[in-house]
Amino acid sequence: MSNKSKLDSSAPHIYNAETFDDLADWGEQPDCLEGPSRSSGRLLFKRPDTSVGGNSPETGLWVVTPGKWPLSIPRDEFCHFIGGRATYVRDDGEVIEVRPGTCVHFPAGWTGICTVHETLRNVYMLR
Repeated sequence: MSNKSKLDSSAPHIYNAETFDDLADWGEQPDCLEGPSRSSGRLLFKRPDTSVGGNSPETGLWVVTPGKWPLSIPRDEFCHFIGGRATYVRDDGEVIEVRPGTCVHFPAGWTGICTVHETLRNVYMLR
């Protein structure tokens, strides 16, 4: 199977997400402590939301280059890491090491520091 996507499908999908390279530039990671760290990705789905706050469900592929920045998760986020290596350190000192195959649920309100050691790639879902 080639490095393709089918985003207009009834079930949007990406083949070979671990190497998929048709990514949009999402810019530099704000507030970098070390870096600069750049993000790119591909949105698979986002439900239209007309409510105040715009917290509609969203899922996609996110890629970010090495760097370090403070992190504040505004809503529940599930991540399945498929490439790279990073360390998340919660404000209370809890350490979460991620590498390919790691799945993490960050609950809304989670705060800490993210340090990306090797370009990170993950499939995410926000709700």
